[in-house]
Amino acid sequence: MTKRTTRIVIVDDHPMVAEGIQSILESYDDVQVIATMSNGQDIIDQVENLAPDVILLDLNMPGIGGLSTAEIVLERRPNTRILILSMHDSPEYISSALSHGAMGYVLKDVPTEEIKRAVDVVMAGEKYLCTGAQGSLKPRDDNEREQLTNREQTILLQLAQGKSNRDVAEELDISIRTVETHRKNIKRKLGISSTAGLTRYAMEHGVLQGTGRHL
Repeated sequence: MTKRTTRIVIVDDHPMVAEGIQSILESYDDVQVIATMSNGQDIIDQVENLAPDVILLDLNMPGIGGLSTAEIVLERRPNTRILILSMHDSPEYISSALSHGAMGYVLKDVPTEEIKRAVDVVMAGEKYLCTGAQGSLKPRDDNEREQLTNREQTILLQLAQGKSNRDVAEELDISIRTVETHRKNIKRKLGISSTAGLTRYAMEHGVLQGTGRHL
């Protein structure tokens, strides 16, 4: 039986990096690089039309960063596998990437065959952390609260202003179901069960003053 071809988009603002990864991946018969892009906005705009299986995504890019890009892409096409490509091996970067929905994290200096292995693993529905990244992850303290992502902070602000799920969905151009999912995640992370509780939290932490920087 013929193995299914994996459709990949590479998003990295360094052309030489993108071209190098593309040439590596295209040496495999079961991979097709359908596009390379230099910023997050391009893949956000085109993900539904391109319908990639995997996006190799740089963390640090001009404009929308890799984490926010990952989150918005997954809102629009939830079945896409996001593989973060980064120079950073700190636990904060890695855990943050995973909390934003990434399926894997690969350091840019790994051997070339490891990038292909990462693609295969996330295509099988499993998470992949490259060797260097695995060693830098530390278990979360039970008392340590998960941080809200930028998107969750934005949605918390809207909800705290009294907007309905439908209002938020229209404002952010996402589905009501996606808003509901974010809402559940926000409540879980903050340990809050009611909408009134979310509003109170937002007031106490300065969210209603205009930004989510106080979270």
